[in-house]
Amino acid sequence: MFFSILSFLSCTEKINKNDDSSSVQDSLKIYLALAEDDKLPLDYKIKYSERAYELVSNQANDSLNRVNLFKVANRFYNNNHWNSFKRTVLVALNRSQAAKDSVFIAKSYTYLGDYYSSRAISDSAYMFYFKAEKIYFQLKDNSNLATTRLSKAYLQYAEGDLLGSEKAVFNVLKVLDTAKNAEIVYESYNLLGAIYNDLEEYEKALEFHNKALSSVDSKVIPTEFQSKATSLNNIGYVYNNIKNYKKAKEFYENALKEKNLKTDKPSLYAMLIDNLAYAKFKLLEKKDLPDMFYRSLKFRDSLKLNTGVISNKLHLSEFYAFNKDTARAMEFSVESLRESKKMNNSRNVLQSLKHLALIDPKKASLYSKEYIRINDSLQKGERQIGDKFTRIEYETNEIKDQNSNLQEKNRALVYVFSICTLLGLFFYVYKTQQAKHRELLFKQEQQIANENIYNLMISQQNDIEMTRIKEKKRVAQELHDGVLGRMFGVRISLDSLDSMENKDEAQAAQKRKKYLTELKHIEEDIREISHDLNREKSELINNFIAILNKLFENQQNTYNSKLITSFDPHIKWELVSNIVKINLYRIVQEALQNCNKYAEADTITVDFKSEIDYLILSISDDGKGFNTKRAKNGIGLHNIQYRAKECKGTVTIKSAKGEGTILLIKVPIDQKLNLQKNDI
Repeated sequence: MFFSILSFLSCTEKINKNDDSSSVQDSLKIYLALAEDDKLPLDYKIKYSERAYELVSNQANDSLNRVNLFKVANRFYNNNHWNSFKRTVLVALNRSQAAKDSVFIAKSYTYLGDYYSSRAISDSAYMFYFKAEKIYFQLKDNSNLATTRLSKAYLQYAEGDLLGSEKAVFNVLKVLDTAKNAEIVYESYNLLGAIYNDLEEYEKALEFHNKALSSVDSKVIPTEFQSKATSLNNIGYVYNNIKNYKKAKEFYENALKEKNLKTDKPSLYAMLIDNLAYAKFKLLEKKDLPDMFYRSLKFRDSLKLNTGVISNKLHLSEFYAFNKDTARAMEFSVESLRESKKMNNSRNVLQSLKHLALIDPKKASLYSKEYIRINDSLQKGERQIGDKFTRIEYETNEIKDQNSNLQEKNRALVYVFSICTLLGLFFYVYKTQQAKHRELLFKQEQQIANENIYNLMISQQNDIEMTRIKEKKRVAQELHDGVLGRMFGVRISLDSLDSMENKDEAQAAQKRKKYLTELKHIEEDIREISHDLNREKSELINNFIAILNKLFENQQNTYNSKLITSFDPHIKWELVSNIVKINLYRIVQEALQNCNKYAEADTITVDFKSEIDYLILSISDDGKGFNTKRAKNGIGLHNIQYRAKECKGTVTIKSAKGEGTILLIKVPIDQKLNLQKNDI
């Protein structure tokens, strides 16, 4: 009897629990149904959504509970109750993570991406879409993967990252089964058309909008979505942008013929009326204008489509400006500008400012300045947004691996990578040591060559010095034996004239004339000696130039390139140090070798110039050139830089592909010393 009673009570308790569970599920279904009943006021729908949330949040964490949480989240989303939507999704995410349910974790990330996207917080939205994308990719859930990537693409498009959005859409199409995912295919083609329209690639825009139109199948995509009317409107908009208003008008009219357009998609219906009115205005058709603009404006205003209202007012402003009604044109433009700023819609602000500058010439400069400022800011933001999304992908933490086999594979990859790294490091060290050894040998050879050149120039300098000494002796003999003796004789003769002046004035005058003639001859002899000295000095200076000319002669005899050389006569070579001369010679030699090896030049120019406190060596060619930013310095360029540094000078290389090369060497020289020695 006792066990019978106990069994009866136990069964009764199970029945009660089952009844309670069934009651909760029934209540939940009722609340969810009421929350999406369009006949009820918004406040009531939100209240029923909250009751459904209370029931679900108190249930145990199982797969059914998580499904119900997302159902509740959908009700909050549809009713635009964003805080409750986010709260519900976060609960679903926490429970999914606790259960290690990858499918629902990814779904939670997608919902959070939708939340932040609706709040215009693009970086957070992108981060959650990216997290969801990675999970769907690992799960090989291509349908949800494509949907998530498409959400990313729409987000990038909205933020002005057109190229990033284009890439994301093509990634969507890569993983799609077009037969099973007609809606996503349509949305992808439609978005690509919008992207290329904004990029002003109108042929591509028409191509993808037509693909979207061709993919519309009423059996797959519900007619309530009005996809065909959407595509017709988009095609008309592209024709509108290329100023083919006749074609645009045809597509707008065909779109408006779609059944139930006004009830199924009122926002599209209002847009088509506005677009059709604008096309008719551009075609100078006055029928139903401006009534169509006002009808669209009233409809959009009732639906609280603020962006559409701004577009309508801009069209009305343009219409009245064309019809010389400046007052109304100004009124609508000012309203559109004010509402655009209120919405923080930069693109509409730019359109309003542009139109105001046209219809209000007195303030045109003010509007233009503000237009330029906002446009620059917008362009800067669009440039940064692509980098911003890339950085988010980089910084987002990788999800934890759920498969032990995958962990083993990762471990094996780490081992292989470590071995490859060690091999690469060993190879790098080996190559580095080889390079250092070659550089050391090269420097030794360079040092020997420098010593040989130095000895050669010292030898030449000694020859110059011996020649200078001999010339000094010759000049001294000429002055002593010729000029001084004759001058002494003239002086004695002039002294004798003092005693003759009293005796015979006529004879004294004749002798004075004779002595003056003799002095003139002496002056000419001194001038001739001076010229000889200058000529000899020039010959001594030109010994370095002769060495260079020998190099130039060898260049012309060996290679087909035309060689043009010039030397600034103001350069005082006798004051340039031997070290500088050696390095300049080697630089010219190395530069000519580079021209011969790589430049394929028709003409090479070598020019020595003198500037204040500097000696400038310019070596240029009309060859194929190279990219100075990408090209790595070879041994030749390294040597040139090293030699210029030895002279305390600088090296500048200017080159681009197909534009030849200019090599400038700037070496400091002491001009004050030059001037002092010249004066002496």
